Parts: sequence; C-alpha cells; structure tokens
Amino acid sequence: MRRLLPVSFVVLAACAGGRAPEAAAPRVGAARAAVLAGRARIPTTWGMAGRARTVAAARAMVVSGHPLASEVGAEVLKRGGNAIDATVAVSFALAAVLPDAGNIGGGGFIVYRETAGRVRTLDYREKAPAAASRDMYLDAQGNPTDHSVTGHRAAGVPGSVAGLYEAWKQHGTRPWAELIEPAIRLAEGHVIDAARHRDLADDAERLARFPASRRQFLVNGRAPARGTTWRQPDLARTLRLIADSGPAVFYRGQIADLIVAEMERGGGLITKEDLRRYRAAWRSPIQLRYRGHLIYSMPPPSSGGVTMGEILNIMEGYDTLPPFGSAAYVHREAEAMRRAFIDRNRWLGDPDFVRMPLERLLSKSYAAQLRAQIDLRRATPTPPFATDETDGAHTTHFSVVDADGNAASVTTTLNNSFGSAVTVTGAGFLLNDEMDDFATAPGKPNLYGLVQGEANAIASGKRMLSAMTPSIVLDTTGRLLMVVGSPGGPRIITAVYHVIANVLDHRMSLADAVAAPRLHHQALPDSISLEPGGFSPAVMDSLRAMGHGVREWGYRGLVMAIQRSPAGWVGVADPRSGGGAVGY
Repeated sequence: MRRLLPVSFVVLAACAGGRAPEAAAPRVGAARAAVLAGRARIPTTWGMAGRARTVAAARAMVVSGHPLASEVGAEVLKRGGNAIDATVAVSFALAAVLPDAGNIGGGGFIVYRETAGRVRTLDYREKAPAAASRDMYLDAQGNPTDHSVTGHRAAGVPGSVAGLYEAWKQHGTRPWAELIEPAIRLAEGHVIDAARHRDLADDAERLARFPASRRQFLVNGRAPARGTTWRQPDLARTLRLIADSGPAVFYRGQIADLIVAEMERGGGLITKEDLRRYRAAWRSPIQLRYRGHLIYSMPPPSSGGVTMGEILNIMEGYDTLPPFGSAAYVHREAEAMRRAFIDRNRWLGDPDFVRMPLERLLSKSYAAQLRAQIDLRRATPTPPFATDETDGAHTTHFSVVDADGNAASVTTTLNNSFGSAVTVTGAGFLLNDEMDDFATAPGKPNLYGLVQGEANAIASGKRMLSAMTPSIVLDTTGRLLMVVGSPGGPRIITAVYHVIANVLDHRMSLADAVAAPRLHHQALPDSISLEPGGFSPAVMDSLRAMGHGVREWGYRGLVMAIQRSPAGWVGVADPRSGGGAVGY
C-alpha cells in the first residue's frame, strides 16, 4: 500500500560496508511520533487480507516465485552453501519451473550483503546487440511497432549465465555443477501447478507463433494441464552443458551457436561477437538512510534505487501523516511518485553512456524543493513530456538469507511474460524482449502506453534502463532487517516502497505489509492506478475531486520478502502469486 518514510540518501562511491557514513538522523516531532506509535491494519474486507502465509525459520530462509525453486535454495543452504550458492541454484531452478520470468536467456541484478557488512551490487542486465540502431522499431510514420516485444529482433544479449557465474566466482562456496543439478532434475520432469498452467494458458497464442516454443511449452497447442509432468529435454541438455563448462559454452561454444542460428532463422540481431563480448559488471550500491535505517538498493542501469529514494525522501518531510489509506495520504504518495518518476524518466540510463545527477536527485534539499511544490489540496498535472519506460509484465524476484546472515536480493527478468516468446531451437530456453525497455521512440508512447526519453534511447552495446529494485534494509543498529524485491515493470519501484514503508512507518507485520493494497503513479499516464478493491469509493471520489485521474489497475508487483524476527527469520511470498517461502 502506501507508506510514509523519512529518508536521507547517499550515493556510495564504492562498495559499502554495513554502516553508512555519519548523517543527521531525521527528527521526529511529537505529532509524527504519535502517528508512528500505532500499528496500521489492512481492512478485513480487502481481498488479500489474511491470505499471505508467514513461514518462520530459525537459521535461514528463501522466498521465491515458485515453491520448488525455494526448496532448491533451502536445500543448498542446509548443505552448507551460502546466500550466493543459493542464488545460483534458485536462478537456474526458476528457468525450469517459472519460464515466464525465470531464465537463462534474460538478465538481472543482485544486491548482496555479507555478514561482515560489505554490500556489493552485480549488474547482469542485457545489452543491445552491436547492430541495434536508434529507430530500429519504428514504422514509416515514426510510430513504434511490436517488433520490440515479440520475435527475434526483440532480444538483447542475455546476461544471466555470465552474471550468476561471476557472483559464484566471487562469493560462492559449493561446486558450480552441484548448484545446477537440481535445475537439471526439474527440467527432466516436474509437475505443473495451477499458477503455471494459468501463465502458459494466458500466453499460449503468442508462444504458438514460434515452432520451438510451441514444442517446448504447449501440448496440441494448449497449455499443459495442472498435474501434468512437464519434461524439457532440450533445456536439461543446455543446463548440463552450463554445469560442465560454465559460461564459456553459452557465450562462445555450442549454446552460442544455437542462439546465433536462431537469430539467423528469425531475422534477429545477436551475433557470436555480441555474445563473446558480454560481461557482467559490479557496481557501487546506492545507500538510502531512512529514519535511522539503511536501505541498500540497485544503482543505474536500474532506476529502482534512485526513484524509490526520491519517493521516500519526499514523504519523510511530512511530520504528520494522514491515516493509512485515506485520500489525503494517497494524494501525498501519488504526488511524490509523480515527481520521482519525472526525474527517473528524464535523467536515468546506462551509466556507461549517460551522465546522471544522482547526488542531487537523492539529496534531502532537493526533496524539500519537490515537496514544496505539492499542493495538499490539488493534484499537480504532469508536464506534457515527462518520460518513462517499463520492465515488462514478467520479471521475478527472490530473497535469500543464509545461516551466517549473508543476504541476497535478486531480481531477474525476460521483460514481457515469456520474453520475446522465441525459444532457442535445440536449447530449450526463451530469449528476452528487453529491447522494448529502451526508448524505442523517444517522446512517444510505447506499447505499454509509456513515453520514454533520450537518456534511454537505443544504442549499440548499451544496457536498457530497468525498474528492478532488489533491496536490503538494516535496522537502526546496523543489523540485517529485511530483504525485499518484486517483479512488475515500473510498479516494482512502488511495490518495494510500499512494503518497506508499511513495515517501518506503519508497523505492519510482514504478511500484512506484503498483502496491503497498493497504488502507483508514474507521471504518464497522468493518473493514479489503484489496486482493484483496495480503496473505498469515497476515497476514489475524493481523489477525483482533487483533480487526479483515477483508475483501477491490476497490480503485478509480486513481492518476495524476508524479515528478521526474535526467533530467526520470517518469509512471505506475495499472496497475489504462486510463490513460496522455505526455511530451516
């Protein structure tokens, strides 16, 4: 839902330790302290109320978008693996059991905190092929086509295999092949559950357009029935090759040959040289200070940490908070989100290509300027050219804490559900459609109705901007408190913001914080998106009277979160999804 949080944000110049540099803690006035003293509760009439399951464990926890993948990660931890070992195992398992988002043909981000306090962020976002060009997805009239969403030309150079290997090489402790073995077994056969049947059924028509995808995912052109044992021999063979040979076989060897052959078959752009040149990149995390808590999140080319930071920083300045879920509260949140997304859309992009004023965007003084612009009685219309872009409908997030307290917050994606819908023939995995995350037509709406800017225009070798927001929260003493993230396109940012704020501001249990209804505003379209059934008609009418556009819009953010408890850890998988938490 919405939460109001005070935050001071500092961009780290290097990999950060567990404690931030000394910074002035926000002063909490008596009125604000009174607001914070209570515990907000979600209405019992809300459809998600009571549906989020809390799993408790004394030592370690994994929460992911599929229960089987969470079990894989927990088993790795039980055998003495650490959070990065579990990250590798869960990621490959998701490629087998959650094909709409789990992947080896996409990319992602990791925020990793060691028990001793060091925090590192790994960028294995996809890149544009060398042959990509600024206007490659426009028709003769200059309007976007669907070639950036479906088909071979939609794919960027995949980063998942390189990124997972890099993380393991730096921090893993268990043998590489051992970590991939569970995914191989799942690819050889596992039972389709109801959630995956629905996902496949929803995209059956799109998958059926491509012969290899039709063979891989459908039975007689339809989604496999719930309870069907699903076997993926091509994917199992690919995973064995990766287990035996590491990323070399994917980027330079047999799998690379299959990817390039698929590109040639369908008119795609990825070449053997594009694959050979791909590298994952360690980047300096963004550090956000919020009411004495530290929040670590992903820097560009993720926009998540910066945008979430602006929202929190703006909201921090309101000493007295309106009641949770009220029109006055929603108004403040929407106006904070609007301003943060305007900046996101204008300034953010691949740091190897674009200069960004991150220190200013995350400063307390800048947030004060933005907050002063907010009229508490009226909506502020978004200027005509406030740009935005999106991660597509299907991304997935998982959170891990191991027995030593190391933590990994991992978000990975194919972009759209089932990516480009193109399966690499003979290899059994889907390719992403991340090229649509670029500004395919700067200044014009893309297929999601979002307008994008020049900072995120297509360029050869460039990483497309992302909204993924894997985050780690420390308590006021510097101990690990929460690991959180979500899929959901630009709604990722607001979903993660909501859960953090619900816990820290509104003192909700983690289950209530994840289940609470959410809102989203991304500057353009200029309207508040409210989760259906989560807000009363009176609140919606009041928002309209204030000048807001209001629409109900299914919220795709599926948060996977872990929180410290007196007895160890609790894990919660979003009740909107078919995920699961497993600990020991």
